Order: sequence, then C-alpha cells, then structure tokens
Amino acid sequence: MTPHQFRCRVYYEDTDLAGIVYYANYLKFIERGRSEWIASLGIDQMVLRAEAGVVFAVRRVEADYLRPARFGDDLVVETSLHSIGGARLVLEQVITRGGERLFGAVVTLVALTEDGHAARMPADLRARLAGPLH
Repeated sequence: MTPHQFRCRVYYEDTDLAGIVYYANYLKFIERGRSEWIASLGIDQMVLRAEAGVVFAVRRVEADYLRPARFGDDLVVETSLHSIGGARLVLEQVITRGGERLFGAVVTLVALTEDGHAARMPADLRARLAGPLH
C-alpha cells in the first residue's frame, strides 16, 4: 500500500528562535496529513459526525524527532494505515524533506460518540478505511 502524501511548507510561525520547527508543530503537520488522508478516501468528517454521531480523537502518539525541519523547508507528510479495529485505528506517519526522514509517529485514533464514549465505527466506514489493506 502506498502511503497518502500531503505536502506542506514550513512558515516562520512554525519555528522557534533558532529557526527550526517547534516540536509541537510536527503534531499539527501530521494532523493535517491525517485529515487529508481521510478526505482522500471520500470521508467527510462533518457528515460522519452529523449522520453517525462519530468523531475521531487521538488516544496515543509515539513520536520520534530525528532531524530538524527549518523555515522555508518543503515537507511531505506520509500517512499509512497500520491496523484497524472496531473502534480504533493505528496509523504510521512520517515527515520527510527531500526524501530524508525527519519525524516519525505511530498514532492511535479512537472513534467516539459526541459525549466522549467509545463507539464502534459503522461497517461502511471501516471498509473505506481498511480498503487499501485488503
């Protein structure tokens, strides 16, 4: 399975005094990558919330900061589905610059009801998310 790719540029606002990306901003970059991955599968998260009452929330992030990104860098956020369960997704996300790996994360998402309880994902949603695995 080919990872979904989302391209982004590092802006001045993303950096710290040294001109490197502030560590928390990598989480913003991978969030954008996840949102674009889900949209690329034809899933509208607002419709999912309105019709199925399901939203995704980050449960866990394991992050490795390998090399610094800097102001003006063009980055690629790659998102791949690692595993899927009834109410949980595990994704692998990598940020690269010119093919060089700068950051890696394993992100666990859970499906929740609007009141914050775990929810089983609708079968059609799971099928769309898992499609590339089968």
